[in-house]
Amino acid sequence: MVGKIFITRSGYDPQVGKHIKDPYLGPRPTLGACRPDVRRLLQVGDHIFVISGRVPDVNQFVMGGFEIASKIPATEAYHAFPELRLRRLKDGQLTGNIIVNSRGEQHALDDHDSFGERIKNYVVGTNLISVTRPEEIAEGRRQTVEALCDILHKTGKTLVELVGRWGTKLTEEQIIQLRDWMKALKVSVN
Repeated sequence: MVGKIFITRSGYDPQVGKHIKDPYLGPRPTLGACRPDVRRLLQVGDHIFVISGRVPDVNQFVMGGFEIASKIPATEAYHAFPELRLRRLKDGQLTGNIIVNSRGEQHALDDHDSFGERIKNYVVGTNLISVTRPEEIAEGRRQTVEALCDILHKTGKTLVELVGRWGTKLTEEQIIQLRDWMKALKVSVN
């Protein structure tokens, strides 16, 4: 078991930024079109963790993580997870991480290149741990840098210093420590 932790795009934050559509950290977590490198390299049983994007004057935090249960083509995900198909929210933001249409072609709302690579290895997760309640998020914002310094055995004042622009690999021990820290964080605010 190995893993990867990475920072989502700048501006994406569940409380004070743009809507995060990928990864989806709901009842059945998924990573659909973003980070094809992570989706290609990690295997069933490995773990993915995601950090909120940089927003001015707001601390980032580890939003959640999950174990990979399976990897399927996006065309299969289209039928399995209709609620995660790409579409617009009422406020105009995109949601959904399945970038194919009913014919298996690139969805009209998806404007990225390398469509053929981005529809491979749609990750379906299990064993989600996520920080969602306002008090959990506040505590996560307060603790994340210090916790990752301890878990990753690195020094840094920002999350990009700790995990880098493209993320960092996690060992089995680090995955366990990260999940334990997140569980303790959630318990501490209840």
